[in-house]
Amino acid sequence: MDEVAAIAQPVWVLTGPTGTGKSDWALGAAERYPIEIVSVDSAMVYRGLDLGTAKPPRALRERIPHHLIDICEATESYSAGRFVADATARIIEIHARGHIPLLVGGTLLYLRALVSGLARLPQASVELRRELNERAAQTGWAGMHRELERLDPQAAARIHPNDPQRIQRALEVCLTTGRRISELQRTSPSALAPYRLRRWALVPADRGALHARLEERFNAMMTHGFRSEVESLYRRGDLNADLPALRAVGYRQLWAHLCGALSLAEAVKRGIAATRQLAKRQLTWIRADATLERVNPYAPGAFEDWNLELANELCRLGR
Repeated sequence: MDEVAAIAQPVWVLTGPTGTGKSDWALGAAERYPIEIVSVDSAMVYRGLDLGTAKPPRALRERIPHHLIDICEATESYSAGRFVADATARIIEIHARGHIPLLVGGTLLYLRALVSGLARLPQASVELRRELNERAAQTGWAGMHRELERLDPQAAARIHPNDPQRIQRALEVCLTTGRRISELQRTSPSALAPYRLRRWALVPADRGALHARLEERFNAMMTHGFRSEVESLYRRGDLNADLPALRAVGYRQLWAHLCGALSLAEAVKRGIAATRQLAKRQLTWIRADATLERVNPYAPGAFEDWNLELANELCRLGR
């Protein structure tokens, strides 16, 4: 077997905090190379969540293949396990067409599950989940997060105190199996082990520039009808604030406004603050992963340099 034939099929990843231009970079690369884009975004999976997720327009998605966008209803609960299964299937299909999958997005939990493996975790217990919800109603999810810190400090360090779904699941695993979810996740096989993996992260050197861009983008979404989008979801009558889709940044704050809990100005202010907090958490995850190749998206010529790296990688693959 010659050297080119021996090289494994490629999988490329482009991640980074929200607002760094990942989608624009991916689209630019897809215009030049045989790429299909696989979204790694826990909010883009939901139909009806468009402006607040910066979802690429449908016409663009029809011209350049995108996957794992608009695949479930806002009433559903999408998970890292389902993402791994869906993404793995799309990768196989894309390779069968002779193209390269480029995984693009900032949901680092999903990306880690795909790259590092997904542990075989116990089935959710309806009874235990009800008990945890009742305790959370008394102590708040911040109190449940403190309990998780005692039972599984590593998991607690990765999970935000305002993320009830993941706090609940981590506690559920500890209480059901007697083992830490962080321990179980370290011992699981990677779905990407058979592939030639390259991973880049867009990491701005200037945090202030990122914050300014996030505020500008949020205000632009409001100008283009973000409140009306959330109001349409609110008026459906089958959604509530506890659903994962409505806990997405921006949606949660505008939902509270529509419920009468916040003025529009306060909702926007909190939405911008929550977006910055999300970016901070994403950067924390990225700093902890030494295997990511970091690129400053605001540096002169950064996009062209990255595209040259993609071209070089294609040459190494014999394409």
